[in-house]
Formats: sequence, structure tokens, C-alpha cells
Amino acid sequence: MRYENDPEGLRLPVKLDTTTNGEFAPIPLSPVHLEARQRAFESCGLNAKHVGLDRRGFLVSACGVATTLLGFNAAYARAGMTGGYYELPKEAALDNALARSAVDGSEFIFDVQGHFVNPSGAWLKRLPKGAKPLGFATSRDACKVHQGPGDFDYLRCVGPDQFVKDVFLDSDTDLMVLSFVPSTREGEPLTIQEAEATARIVEKLEGTHRMYIHGRVNPNQPGDLEGMDELASRHKIAAWKTYTQFGPGGKGFFLDDEPGLAMIEKARKLGIRNVAIHKGLPFGPKSYEHSTCVDIGRVAKRFPDVNFLIYHSGFVAEKGEGAYDAKRTDGVDALVTSLLENGIKPNANVYAELGSSWRFAMRDPDTAAHMMGKLFKHCGENNVLWGTDSVWYGSPQDQVQAFRTFQIAPELRAKHGYPEITPALRAKVFGVNALKLYPVPKDVLDKHLRGDRVARAREEYRAERADPTFLTHGPRTRREFLAFKTWE
Repeated sequence: MRYENDPEGLRLPVKLDTTTNGEFAPIPLSPVHLEARQRAFESCGLNAKHVGLDRRGFLVSACGVATTLLGFNAAYARAGMTGGYYELPKEAALDNALARSAVDGSEFIFDVQGHFVNPSGAWLKRLPKGAKPLGFATSRDACKVHQGPGDFDYLRCVGPDQFVKDVFLDSDTDLMVLSFVPSTREGEPLTIQEAEATARIVEKLEGTHRMYIHGRVNPNQPGDLEGMDELASRHKIAAWKTYTQFGPGGKGFFLDDEPGLAMIEKARKLGIRNVAIHKGLPFGPKSYEHSTCVDIGRVAKRFPDVNFLIYHSGFVAEKGEGAYDAKRTDGVDALVTSLLENGIKPNANVYAELGSSWRFAMRDPDTAAHMMGKLFKHCGENNVLWGTDSVWYGSPQDQVQAFRTFQIAPELRAKHGYPEITPALRAKVFGVNALKLYPVPKDVLDKHLRGDRVARAREEYRAERADPTFLTHGPRTRREFLAFKTWE
């Protein structure tokens, strides 16, 4: 039986491409990335023949993942990018048991930043004539069955079924927080009601509490502060999600400006004291300062009873990360400076989230090493949260497997005081840390560990024949990015 997805084996299991989450323009691959991808692809073809598998069968195996990561290592090392690496034995490329011991795992994985676009939501009625939202993500052959008489029937190809498959079957993710994109109150591509409906889809699979939801609030636009009361009373809000660079006329705000303070005080009053703030991944030059983390330490010091969850950790994809530089005013360094200047100690009330940041840092082991090292050192090993920004990046499994094997080079650890990434530290990042903020009832956790229907469906699917797409759904070119922005 042939694979439905990529039967010729043309896609690597670890996605190295230009896809973004739609909040920053795609950044072209450099020559080292093209070499890494080519080296990995060629090695997968050779190794497939060596073990007697067709190329697609090899790519979906643990050996396929190991071969890909080892190919990346070789290309990065040739380019002098040795600050970090994927730590797995070379023999794993041909030994499936050895490969599985490296890239598989049993950690509890709680993804605190997931996304879903309702393929039949009211937002479609507000699109300009001729708009084809996410057309670039639904053009593959497998989507042809969804073509219908309606203008947007094709969107079902990234609908609930694909969401469940990408997140809960093709990846090891156990729980996910469903978040939102920056938008006006009228233009949300995913409303809170639709988010709850998505959560119920998973609950129908007896995956109770596998999904949590944010309440989107931008306090500098009319109605959002007042809307917090309704969100808290009618919905099971796990945290508030805000974008300090977003606002009327493109003008943002700092958290200790009047709108930000009003939002924090309202959160305290309503008893939902997790405030998730998009910082980094700036939308552009307009109001750029509000995308930085300069205000984080100030509000964390002022409100020690509030948890500030820094989504994307202040990371700026266009600039990368190096050793801490106190003169830098953006990126992770700005977050570190804000914490230091305000006396916020590690493992206090500021948390760093990895959505899109880790996915992009996977392209550059030096950036990945410094980013993770600084976050562990200054935010604290108990305060770094796993997030993937999927489904924009398709199934998050490659992000999971890359993090399972990533290590900071000993030289950097010794020089900058970064910790070794041990299995215990990975387990904290993958899920344990999130339980402090998004508490899961013990009986639910026990149910997951024993195996609910979602877990059983995953086991059956993988045992029968796993068939991941290895595709991404976010914009990959500037043209696709601009098209994405027209409907956002």
C-alpha cells in the first residue's frame, strides 16, 4: 500500500524552510541551509537503500529523523556554526532502535501556543472580494477532495480533522493551549466561541482537557477591557493574550501605560492572573518599541502576584541571538536587561515561551544555544515554556524531536554559565513548567497517562501505518505573507 502523503519521499521529516506564523515576513534560506537540506536528503536516499526500505518508508522512520538531524549537524559544522548541535550517535542513521532511543520519548508535552483557523467561521464574510485565505496551504493534491461549490470549501483541508491529526496523532503533544492572532474585535479569524468548539472536537474523542484557551484582549482598542468580564464569566479562560504592538492606527502600548495597567488590574480582579504577551517577532517598524521587552521587568516588579508569559521570548528572527549584550534594545537581550534592572530573579513571575522562536532557531545552532542558554539562566529552568505556534508549521513533531536531541556546546556552557540540557531539564520545558500556570486536575493527568481515546487513536494510527504530511501551513514567500496579512 502506497503512502497517501508524499509517496515519492520528497519531504524531509524535519522541516527546514522559510515558513512563518504570519507575524513576520519569511526569511530566505542561506547557502548553509540549502546544503544542510541537500546533504540530509541525499543521506536519507542512501540509507534507505542500505536498510532495504523505499525512501518514503525510511523518511517516516526514526532513522529518517536521525539521518536528517545528522545531515544538518554536518552542514552547520562545516560553516563554523558549532555553538549547539543535535546530540545523537552516527549509528542512529541506520539502527532504528538506537534512533528511537534518541528521537522518541515519553515526556509529558504541553504546547502552550497552538493555533487553529475555523474553515467556516463568520470572519470569511468580511473578506475582500476575490480573497483566497490560506490558498497556499491548501493547494496540494490531498486537498482536491475538499474542492466544492463554495468559495472557501478548500479550507476544510486545514480544518478540525487535519488539526487533530497534525497535533495529536502525528506529534507527541499531550495538551495544547489554543491562542489567537492580533485582530480587531470584528475581524477575528478564530473567535472565542469557535475556539471552544475546537476544544469540544477533541473532547468528543474523550480527550477531556487536552485543550485550553486564551482570552484575547487588546486594552487599547474600544470594548476589549469591558469584554474581559464576559470572557471570564462565560468561558474557561486559562490566560489573557495581548499584543502590545497592536492597536488603532498601528499604535501600540507598554504594559505600564494606562491601558496595560487597566488590563492587569482587571485580570487580578477577575482572578485569572496569567497574562500572555506577544513580545518580539515585530510586525514592522511602526510602533517597534512596543514589541520589545523593556516593560516586562517593570510590571513584573509592580505586580508580583501576576504571571507574565512572554510569548516568543522577545526573539527577533531577522537578528538572531548571541552572548548577552546589555546594549542591545530588542531580542532576548532586552528581556534579560529588563529582568536584571528590576531585580526579577530566575523562576519568579516571568516566563519565556518558545513558539516560533525555537522553530526559527532550529535553523541556526549558535542562535539556538545562546537563546536557550540565556532563557534558562535568567528566566529560570522552571520558567521556560514549550510552544510551537502550530498548526502554522504543520505537525510540531519535528520541533519536539529537534529539542529532544539539541545540546548547547560545552565551550559555551563553560564560558557563559549556560546549563547542560539534560533529560530532566527537557521534561520541565516540554510540560512540567506549564502545569504551574495551566493546572490540570490530577485525575485528568492520570487518565492521559493511562491512555484516553486520543492516546489509543494515536497508538493505533502509528501501529497501522503513520502517514505524516511533513507540510507547513503558514506563508513561505513574501507574496504569500502579504496575502495572509490582507485577511488577518
